[in-house]
Amino acid sequence: MVAMRACKALREDGGRCQSPPLLDGDFCLMHSPEHAEEMAEARRLGGLRRRREKAVSGAYAFEGLADVGQVRRLLEVAALDTLSLENSVARSRTLAYLAQVALKALEVGELAERIEALERLVAPRLEKAGKRR
Repeated sequence: MVAMRACKALREDGGRCQSPPLLDGDFCLMHSPEHAEEMAEARRLGGLRRRREKAVSGAYAFEGLADVGQVRRLLEVAALDTLSLENSVARSRTLAYLAQVALKALEVGELAERIEALERLVAPRLEKAGKRR
């Protein structure tokens, strides 16, 4: 059996880092002294990206893509931005594509609402049937 090497760095809680070390060292990329500057820059850029995400999502009232309503909001933003562009074939194609995607999102949303309504109607019957057994 081959023993797996682990990074020799200690975590803030005092435990050992479990990441595999770089081939030429005792530390993983995150803890390697030779790569400290690279990792600091990566953390800085990550922080900038997160701040930018918050600013942009706030400006567009964008909350994510977790449900049909959020997807619809993204399509609205994309459509408004596209409408503000100069009239061109590319703009027309983009609007046509957005309309096609929006129709699909509306269809999915309608089906989800219908399924929820059916589940609300059926749930009491299923509960009664389960109690009779």
